[in-house]
Amino acid sequence: MKAFKFILVIFALVFASASFAQKGGNVVAKSYDISDNLDLQAVASIFGESKDLEDFERKLNDPKLQISNLDLNQDGYVDYLRVVEVAEGDTRVIVIQSVLGQDQFQDVATIELERQKATASSSTNVSIQIVGNPYIYGPNYIYEPYYYATPVFFDFFWMPTYRPYYSPWYWGYYPTYYSYWAPVPYYRYNRNVYRHINRDNRYVYTDTRRVSRADRMYSNVRGNSLERQNPSRSFESRNSNVTNRYVYDRERAATRSANLETSRGSSVTDRASFSSSRGDLTTGRNSIEPTNRVADDRSNLRTSDASEFRSSTNRVRSDFNANRAQISREARVNISDNSRVNNLNSNSNINRTNTRSASDFNQSSNRIERSSRSSSNSSFNRSSSSDSFNRSSSPSSINRGAGSFQRSSSPAPSRSMSAPSSSRGSSAPTRSTGR
Repeated sequence: MKAFKFILVIFALVFASASFAQKGGNVVAKSYDISDNLDLQAVASIFGESKDLEDFERKLNDPKLQISNLDLNQDGYVDYLRVVEVAEGDTRVIVIQSVLGQDQFQDVATIELERQKATASSSTNVSIQIVGNPYIYGPNYIYEPYYYATPVFFDFFWMPTYRPYYSPWYWGYYPTYYSYWAPVPYYRYNRNVYRHINRDNRYVYTDTRRVSRADRMYSNVRGNSLERQNPSRSFESRNSNVTNRYVYDRERAATRSANLETSRGSSVTDRASFSSSRGDLTTGRNSIEPTNRVADDRSNLRTSDASEFRSSTNRVRSDFNANRAQISREARVNISDNSRVNNLNSNSNINRTNTRSASDFNQSSNRIERSSRSSSNSSFNRSSSSDSFNRSSSPSSINRGAGSFQRSSSPAPSRSMSAPSSSRGSSAPTRSTGR
C-alpha cells in the first residue's frame, strides 16, 4: 500500500512539473536542440516538388510525410506551419510560421527568391535561398538549393495577374487533411525526413544572404511571439560555444567521432589488459602447481569416497528391490490360493443347496403321494360302509349290493357315495330304513 501511494505521488509531481513548464512557455526540445526538429534541406526539397505555395503548405503539414517535428508551444503535438508570401518587384519572400496559439506565431524560416533579368551574356535566372530564423537556427544559417529541374511554378511568380499567397488557416481552424501527431525523438525524425530529401538536387551551405531587403519586406507579417516571451531560449543562449546550426552540426559530428575513437581505444586497452591479466593468471597457476597437487589428491579422495558411497547405496537399493519383488510374488501366490479356496467353498455350497432342494422336492412328492393314497382309502372306506349298511338293511339284495361294491372300487368314488348309484330295486328298503 505504501509503495502504491509513493508511485501516485511521483506521477503527481511529474504531471505538475509538465503543466508548469507548459504554462511558463519554456521550450524543451524533444532532441538535443530545437533546430533538430525541422530540416531545411527537406523544406527546400519539397518546395521544388510542389505545384504552388498552397501545395507546399499542404506537404509541410501532411501527417503522412511528417516533415516537421516542431512543438514550440509544448502542448504535446507538432505545430501547424502556415505559409505567407510577400512580393516586391522581382523579389519574393515566403515566410514559414509556426502557429502557437490565438494570434500567436513564430517565424521558423524564410524562402527568398529574386529574379535576375536576362542580359546579352546570360538568360533569366532565379536565385533561391532557404534562411533559418536566427532565434531557432542561429544567424546566417542558409542553404542554396540547385534543382536538377526548374520548379513548374517559378514562372507564375512574375506574371502580371499573380497574387501573393496568404494562408487562410489559423489557431483552431485547420484544413481537413491535417491531423495532430505527437513529436518523436530526433533519431526517428532524422531517419524519416532523410527519405524525403531529393538527392538529385544539390544543397549548398552559405553564410551570405543575397536578398538584403528581405527583413524589411516581411516586417509587417513577422511573428516572434515565442522570441518575445522567452528571449533566453535563443540559439546563442542554448549553444554559447557555436555560432549557428551548421557549426553545431560539425561540432557534434566531431564529438561523436572522438567519442567513438575513445571507446575503441578503451576497448583495445581493456582487451590488452585482459590478455596480460590472463597471462599472469597462467603464470600463477604454473607457480603453484605443487600446492595444487594436494588439492587434487583431496579431490580424488573425495571422489573415491563419493563413488564408494554411491555403490553401497546402489547395493542396498538392489537388495531392497529384490526383497520387494519376492514379497510381491508371495502375495500373488497367497491371493491365488485364497481365490481357489473361495471357489471350492462356493461350489460346495452350491452342491449343498442343490441337494437340499432335491430332497425337499422328493419329500414334497412323497407327501403328495401319501395324501392321494389317504384320500383314495377314505373313499374306499366310505363305499364299504355304505355297502355294509345296504347289506344289513335288505338281505335280499346281497347280489345287487355286491355290484355296488364293485362300482365303488372304480376310480370315480363320487358315484359310490351317492344313494341313487345303487340299483333301482333297492329303493324300497332304503326308504323303510329311513323311516
